[in-house]
Amino acid sequence: MDFELSEEMRVFRRQVRKWVDKETPKDYARELERHEHDYPFDLWDKFTKAGYHGLSVPEEYGGEGGDIITQMVLARELCRSLGGLSWVWGLTSFAGSKSIGIYGNDEQKERFLPAIARGELRFSIGFTEPGGGTDVLGAMKTKAEKVDGGWSISGTKVWCSSAHVADYILLLARTDDDVAKRHQGVTLFLLPAKTTEGVEITELPKLGMRAIGSCQVNLKNAFVPDELVLGEPGQAWYMLLPTLNNERVMVGSFCVGILDAVLEDALDYVKQREAFGRTIGEFQILQHYIADIAMMQRQAELMVYQAATLLNEGKPCHLEASMAKVVASDYAVKAADLGIQILGGMGYSAETDMQRYWRDARLWRIGPITNEMARNAIAENLGLPRSF
Repeated sequence: MDFELSEEMRVFRRQVRKWVDKETPKDYARELERHEHDYPFDLWDKFTKAGYHGLSVPEEYGGEGGDIITQMVLARELCRSLGGLSWVWGLTSFAGSKSIGIYGNDEQKERFLPAIARGELRFSIGFTEPGGGTDVLGAMKTKAEKVDGGWSISGTKVWCSSAHVADYILLLARTDDDVAKRHQGVTLFLLPAKTTEGVEITELPKLGMRAIGSCQVNLKNAFVPDELVLGEPGQAWYMLLPTLNNERVMVGSFCVGILDAVLEDALDYVKQREAFGRTIGEFQILQHYIADIAMMQRQAELMVYQAATLLNEGKPCHLEASMAKVVASDYAVKAADLGIQILGGMGYSAETDMQRYWRDARLWRIGPITNEMARNAIAENLGLPRSF
């Protein structure tokens, strides 16, 4: 049983950390967050130059062909500095290269994957609807009607991150009401966000991850051609299920990155800050807080590593991925809150990063699936009756 990264991955991790410290340090991230409604195109361009947009794109399409472990390591190291701004990379990686790489036909792969690897296309996700939240299928009112040459889509999506700057939105819509079960009859579309008539995008104010933007997308008879249907019509849910584990591992990795950052900043602060004639790192209660954060970080790390390894090897991992997401996100929020307490007034100040870590990590207890719903799934997997 090996709980460590391979030597190759350790080298990659050191390279990414060196890049992050030089190109996207924490003061850079703080400055981006100050400009709440300005999407960080400069950060996108930095990822393009580093080749990170092509990390999960197969080599035959101009990418690096990186596996799940490679993506996990990158997500963790980016988040240690950038926090929620890491989604500038993660969104297109999941909604673009991952989804198209698995379910796209040959023509779609040729069309999209090389452009994604070159940093020429940005993707958003349009799953959640008003009043729906985690109940994506039960609350879905967005419908796509078959018309000549494609589909006419009407409805509303919310919390579509970076939709206001996206070239495409990975959109989920109902295409058939006459089904035995609600997870049937839904279809995935690659909606051109900038060029489709009948698409209105409005940015929403929110607590954290401010610079990347989250949006409401209204669709009124928006036409999507047949060639932009991803996979088979009506079969979207069966396609999405395998990608959910990847998304949860990615979120878990982001949260481990937050834990890395909290521990790093808290240690630096208690070693320098003085009170009552000595450094506050000599106070037992603060030592206990630091020890708690370190234990949270190690537990989350091991659980995410396990889930990522199983996923990378093609083994069942829904339970492990769900557990890793819940534990890592709960711990990231708790640790950041402790970090704020350790820094005192400076922890609450926008001049330091602890408040940013807390604001960003808080979302990951809610999305892409609430921790409560993930716990329901874990309990059901352990043989308890379905509770929802």
